[in-house]
Amino acid sequence: MEIFIKVSQFILSLSILIVLHELGHYIPAKIFKTRVEKFYLFFDYKFSIFKKKIGETVYGIGWIPLGGYVKISGMIDESMDTEQMQEEPKPWEFRSKPAWQRLIIMLGGVTVNFLLGIFIYILMMNIWGEQYLPNENLTDGVWVQNELGEELGVKTGDKVLTIDGEKVEKFRDLFIGFINGNSYTIERDGEVIEKDIPVDFISKLVDGEKEDANFLSPRIPFFIGKVIDTLQNANSGLKAKDIVVAINKNPIKYFDEVDAEFSKHKNEKVTLTVKRDNSTEDIDVTLDNDGKIGVQLAMMPQSDMEKLGYYQFETKTYTFVEAIPAGMNKAWTTFSSYLKQLKKIFNPSTGAYKGLGGFISIGSIFPSTWDWQTFLSITAFLSIMLGVMNLLPIPALDGGHVVFTLYEMISGRKPSDKFLEYAQIAGFIFLIALLLFANGNDIYRHLFK
Repeated sequence: MEIFIKVSQFILSLSILIVLHELGHYIPAKIFKTRVEKFYLFFDYKFSIFKKKIGETVYGIGWIPLGGYVKISGMIDESMDTEQMQEEPKPWEFRSKPAWQRLIIMLGGVTVNFLLGIFIYILMMNIWGEQYLPNENLTDGVWVQNELGEELGVKTGDKVLTIDGEKVEKFRDLFIGFINGNSYTIERDGEVIEKDIPVDFISKLVDGEKEDANFLSPRIPFFIGKVIDTLQNANSGLKAKDIVVAINKNPIKYFDEVDAEFSKHKNEKVTLTVKRDNSTEDIDVTLDNDGKIGVQLAMMPQSDMEKLGYYQFETKTYTFVEAIPAGMNKAWTTFSSYLKQLKKIFNPSTGAYKGLGGFISIGSIFPSTWDWQTFLSITAFLSIMLGVMNLLPIPALDGGHVVFTLYEMISGRKPSDKFLEYAQIAGFIFLIALLLFANGNDIYRHLFK
């Protein structure tokens, strides 16, 4: 059932994005009286799942879920209809229209992608608002959970101040900030230190285990989720929801302080002071060979975190009018962040290309339960990502057609149909290779990691 829900969300999101993107080409084409021969969701090589002709346009659903298309008369596109291009141009064909009209038609798809992303973010701000942990509220710094965080140059207790000179406002932005950034500043023991992000940081992140992705987190209390009833302290008196606040009378505030104390007392008894409801209690426990007491850690509820003074979260609500600039700002942040990621992908030294993913990666980011807030958030991100990708100056993408049209408008010379045909073939081969590489990455990660 979980797989079915993930796949359903993926297909629904993809279908919305494809139909609206192609509608962005379709509407200006019709406005400029350009004939649209086909409007397809997914590709229909050899046959269609569904098709119906209305007026001069065949509307249909193909069987290959790799995208979709509108076939515009007199345009060299993925259909590679070269026979039509050998005939004399007709008034209703794309190639007969002025360059400025062709430019608008080609930019229609990405324009809709960006507008859709902005609209969804505005909608989300208005309905759900924002809830986040302000980075400045981590007064005792971050918790470095693994070697990847240490190789980054951060230590537990450091306060991350800026990335690439920009103040980090929200803790959740740290992860993507370190991926996109080149340098950062921290405060350590009252001293501000500037550090470079290792060039191969993304490569190590991709090559590592899934757990390595959580290289930094807020420091959390030692909040017991479960006492394992088959281990040595099952009858010690420890209970779920106890908060360990001292070990042998030595106060601790965070879980990351525990190992230093426990490592001194392997196979020995220690006294834990636990906070339970509104009182404290001393409980004797026995450590095993590894310095463990046989309990499972849990995440303390946010409300308790705030009540006990660990962290104060921020909640913002927006009227519809207030949500408009907030949603636009969120869309711009997403857009600029994705551009930075693309820049690193095209720099081989970063190893970011290893993180390229195909349909498995995209599908896996959807949750295993249906949640409209998460679904819309992912769809908005994918819409902006699709807009950016389609703007790349690669033949066979909208950006390639835009470049050729701009060249014509500036130089006054239109590229020949034969040149456009060869460029389309080259671009299509490049995109197929990229698609195979991205999905090959997916298969490798799922089979061998």
